Amino acid sequence: MRKHRLPEISGVLTVAQCLQTAESIAAQQESDGALPWFAGGHTDPWDHIENAMALTVTGMLREARAAYAWSARTQRPDGSWPRQFRGGVVEEHETDTNFCGYIATGVWHYVCCTGDRSFGARMWPTVRAAISYVISMQRGHNGEIFWLRDGDGILDEALLTGCSSMFHSIRCALALARSLGIAQPDWEAAALRLGHAVRHHPEAFSVKDRYSMDWYYPVLCGAYEGPDAMVRIDSRWDDFVVGDLGIRCVDDNPWVTGAETCELVMALDALGDRDRAHRLLGAMQHLRETDGSYWTGLVFADGKRWPEERTTWTGGAMILAADALSRTTPANGIFRDLALPMDITGGLACDCVSQPA
Repeated sequence: MRKHRLPEISGVLTVAQCLQTAESIAAQQESDGALPWFAGGHTDPWDHIENAMALTVTGMLREARAAYAWSARTQRPDGSWPRQFRGGVVEEHETDTNFCGYIATGVWHYVCCTGDRSFGARMWPTVRAAISYVISMQRGHNGEIFWLRDGDGILDEALLTGCSSMFHSIRCALALARSLGIAQPDWEAAALRLGHAVRHHPEAFSVKDRYSMDWYYPVLCGAYEGPDAMVRIDSRWDDFVVGDLGIRCVDDNPWVTGAETCELVMALDALGDRDRAHRLLGAMQHLRETDGSYWTGLVFADGKRWPEERTTWTGGAMILAADALSRTTPANGIFRDLALPMDITGGLACDCVSQPA
């Protein structure tokens, strides 16, 4: 018998449906612990962690621990990971910095969800190495973090979505460090600079504003809060939100995607906008399949599911959004109630004019 409750949302998701989705994710787990996109598909270090978080929420702790063990085992000596594996073999050797940072979010989520601080201590060397690597890539003038290293070196480019996610991951790493009694002042300084860049220096990032993630991720990850965050969300609501279907991945294509919709649900929940969050979580359920898995998206202009794949991480994002809205597990506030508030509005030697974007 399961020892904790599973998320449920009245009129949207039952406990049985939530468990079924978790089982659809666990069914794809490979023998080494990897959680690929789908059977036979590739595994990337970021979506792998999101799946592990969903398994944790639903009480599949053995499977979640196997996933984290895979992450620890495949980490490079410098703290990074290749950005893509398939069947236990590295398929893409390049390093996506944001992919590396997300281990901190996952480990802190597991500790918050289970109360197992010994797990956090065991995973600390992996998290420490990963975050140290991430911060070593903080090479932009304003504190932004460059996103890619390949065989030719470091690409001189920062991405707003990725940097927002890394801002959140570093804060999770700091919360983990504090729970272990470990001071990391350099990380605090790096997070402060990064959050300030996300909030106040849009010129530091490549222009990707056709993507919905660049719209809501700075809110989801805490760089925008309160009234300024709501202004940001409302400013492009009509560009991305499509009635009772979910949100577009990009503003110029008639394509709604489930994971992005669920992430916006969590951003809205963090702002206290639970009515719109609830409606959006209900809206994306048209992507649900009978086995509990979720199609990635729908081209609503012709009613066709595209791509023709059911991705584990879409189901994972749905479970995390349901947990946030239902307040079910102790980790439901991973994007809402971080233990380490951070003032990124001032206190830096910066000549920028701090205005809401």
